[in-house]
Amino acid sequence: MSYIPPVSQIILAMQSAGGLGVSADLSVEDTRAILTEAGRFAAERIAPLNQVGDKQPAVLVDGKVIMPPGWSEVYSDWCAGGWNSLTGSAEHGGQGLPFLLSAACSELWTSACMAFSLCPLLTTGAIEAISAHASDDLKRRYLPKMVSGEWSGTMNLTEPQSGSDLSQLRCKAKRHGDGSYRISGNKIYITFGEHDCTSNIVHLVLARLEDAPTGTKGISLFLVPKFLPDGMRNDLRCHSLEHKLGIHGSPTCTMVYGDDGGATGWLIGEENRGLNCMFTMMNNARLLVGVQGVALAARAMQAAFAFARERRQGRAPGSEVQSPIIQHPDVKRMLLDMRAKTAAARMLCMATAAAIDASARGDDVAQARAALLTPLAKAYSTDIAVEVASTAVQVHGGMGFVEETGVAQYYRDARILTIYEGTNGIQAIDLVTRKLGLENGQTLGDCLARCAGSVAADSVNAVREMAAKLYAAPGHAASLAAATPFARALAVLVAAGLLVEASVMARGGELQDEAEVDALYFNAVELPSAIAAAQAAMAGADVVVGARIA
Repeated sequence: MSYIPPVSQIILAMQSAGGLGVSADLSVEDTRAILTEAGRFAAERIAPLNQVGDKQPAVLVDGKVIMPPGWSEVYSDWCAGGWNSLTGSAEHGGQGLPFLLSAACSELWTSACMAFSLCPLLTTGAIEAISAHASDDLKRRYLPKMVSGEWSGTMNLTEPQSGSDLSQLRCKAKRHGDGSYRISGNKIYITFGEHDCTSNIVHLVLARLEDAPTGTKGISLFLVPKFLPDGMRNDLRCHSLEHKLGIHGSPTCTMVYGDDGGATGWLIGEENRGLNCMFTMMNNARLLVGVQGVALAARAMQAAFAFARERRQGRAPGSEVQSPIIQHPDVKRMLLDMRAKTAAARMLCMATAAAIDASARGDDVAQARAALLTPLAKAYSTDIAVEVASTAVQVHGGMGFVEETGVAQYYRDARILTIYEGTNGIQAIDLVTRKLGLENGQTLGDCLARCAGSVAADSVNAVREMAAKLYAAPGHAASLAAATPFARALAVLVAAGLLVEASVMARGGELQDEAEVDALYFNAVELPSAIAAAQAAMAGADVVVGARIA
C-alpha cells in the first residue's frame, strides 16, 4: 500500500507534548507546510525504495559498497531539497531550525524507508559531536559539507570483543608529531561505513592511546575521513557486510583501519575523554532511534488499518452479511492497541525533543528533563515498534506472514531498534541508577506532578512508590532485575498523561475522536498492565537474582 504521511497526528504531538506554537521558534502554520512537503517527498521518492532495498540489498564489490537501485539519486535530491541541513548551524550552511522539527521529519523519512533514514541519522549525530567538541579548523573543514549532506558521518564504537562494555576497546591510536594520529584496529556493525551516496565519509572512531589509562577513562575520539584533505584515500576499508534480519538496504560494515601503518585521524575534544564527546551524539541519536520506533509502528499500523477495512471474513456481531474484519471486536481491539501505543510513543518523543531544544538554549531544568525522558522515549518507542509490527502481521493473518504484503518487512526492520544505541535493558539501568536522582529527585518529582494533573492518582502513586524503592538501592542486583519493567511503567505513565493532554487540545478539531479514544484506551488498558507488570517484577526480583540458570 502507499504511504500516507500522518502530518496532522505529528502536528498534534508537537503542539501538545512539544510546545509547538508557544515560542516564536516555529509557527504551527510553517511547521505544517514543512511537514506536508517532507511527507510528499517521503511518500513519492523515498517510500518506493523500501522494498527495493529489502529485496536488492547493498553489496560489497572490490572494496566498494554499491547501494540498491535508485538510492544515490534520491539521496542527492533529498539533500538538494535542504532536508539534511534543517538543524545545522547557519555558520556552516544549516537552517538552524529546532530539533523538534528534525524529529518530526525523521519520522516521515523512517516510515517511508527505515534503511534509507539511517544515513542521515548518523550524519546528524556526527555533526553534533564535531560542533560541540572539535577544533575550529576541523569544524571549518568538515561541517559545511556534512551539514549539506555532501559528506556523511558514522559512529565507530563496537569491536568484536567490545559491545556495550567499551572498557574492553582495543582500537589503537598513535601520536604522529604533526598534530594528527594514526588509527589501527577493527570495528564492527558500522552503519553506512561504506557506500556510494556521498563523495566522502567522515568516521568518528573511538580508540585508545598507548599511554592511556585502562578502562573507559582511557578512550579518545578521532575524526577519520575516508578521503584526506589532499584527496588521497585514507588507510581504511570495508572488509565485509553483515547479512541481517532486516534493514537490508542499509550497509552494516566491518571496518578495518591501518592495513598500511595507520589511518590518519584528528583528535576531537581532549585525549582520554572520548566518551564525553561521543555521548553528545549518542544522546540525541537515542531519541532519534525512538522516533524510528514511532515511524515503523505508524507504518505497520497504517497497513493494518487499510487491510482490515478491505478484508471481508465472517459476520461481525449484529451483521447478516460478510463483514470487513475491522468490524470484528478482536480485530478492533488490536487496531486500537496499535494506534494508542503509536500515539503514546510519538508524544514521548516529541516531549523529549522539546526538552532537548530548551536545554540547548541553556535551560538547566529542561536539560535534566531531557536526560530523564531520553531512556524512556528510546526504550518504550522501540519496544512498541516490535509489538505493533507483530500485531500488524496478526491482523493480516496468513497474508502477513508472506512477504508480498510488506508487513513482514516492518517486523524484521523493527527488531534492531531495541538493540542499537544502547539496548533497552541498558536504557532501563541508566534510568534507575542515574536518572531517578537527577536534581535530588526533583526532575522525577516534577514529571510525576504533571502526570497527576491528568492520570488517576493510584497509578501515579504506584509508580512513585516503585521509584522510591529503586532509588534507595540503585546498584542492588534486585533493582537492576526490576529496571526494565519499571522503565516501561514510568514511560507508560508519562505517555498516558500526555495523551490526555493531547485529547483536550484536539477538541473541536479533525482528530478529536481519535485522540479521545486513544487516551481512554491507553489509560484503561496499557497503563494498569504496565504498572502491574512492574510491581510483579519487583516482587520477584530476588527470585531472578538467586536463580541458578547457568
